[in-house]
Amino acid sequence: MKKTIVIVGAGKGLGNAVGRQFGKNGFRVVLLARREEALRGYEVEFGAEGMEVHTHVADAAEGDSLRAALDWVQQEFGAPDVLVYNVGITAPDPADLTGEDLVRHFRADVAGAYDCARLVATDEMAAKKGAILFTGGGLALYPVSFFTPLSIDKAALRALAYTLHEQLAPRGIFVGTVTVSGMIGGDAFFAPERIAEAYWQLYAERRACEVVYTYPEQAAELLFSADGPFAAAGQNPATATECSAQAFWGRNAEFTRS
Repeated sequence: MKKTIVIVGAGKGLGNAVGRQFGKNGFRVVLLARREEALRGYEVEFGAEGMEVHTHVADAAEGDSLRAALDWVQQEFGAPDVLVYNVGITAPDPADLTGEDLVRHFRADVAGAYDCARLVATDEMAAKKGAILFTGGGLALYPVSFFTPLSIDKAALRALAYTLHEQLAPRGIFVGTVTVSGMIGGDAFFAPERIAEAYWQLYAERRACEVVYTYPEQAAELLFSADGPFAAAGQNPATATECSAQAFWGRNAEFTRS
């Protein structure tokens, strides 16, 4: 039976690239986004590549909209095998940032992810050994003042991934996050198509809850800087291992091998 991946937050960048990565591996691709016109264009693009694709309008900031879209998915295709939550409000902060702004961002960036996980983590998904994957960001690890809401939300999303990972693992549902520590599309290393491979790795291996997608030299610098956790032990960056990455970022974390 053909497997289904649902992308919440489809778009020209990473969302569609993840869809293509799974589509190339035989998945039916379901794209959810706010703009119907854009979704129609994506249908044409995926179809031209020989992939089965379906679309539905959904607004991650509106719980009822997400629920309606995922109910449609369930009715049409059954429980998804994979759900990817790829949502984040990335606009720079306004000068007069308010508490209401924080709540509005959190609704789309984090609460929507929780709602999606709660809605798809059914017994049917568990029977399929399904997976729920979040698009995280380096701001979770290194927040910056001019992206205050996004920094807060990516940290919260990362925490949510870890807690859901523990809660759902006994049922056979894998939860993970790809922490993208760089500008998507900023260079060849951060090309959406290349980052998408980390999602497939996370899904296929089902080991680490978190993959930190960053430059290899950056990973070594983080681990073995003067203030890093392994400096006192005198370890060489060249000997960095998956285990040391886990010790730095926490259990169930690893650096991408891209």
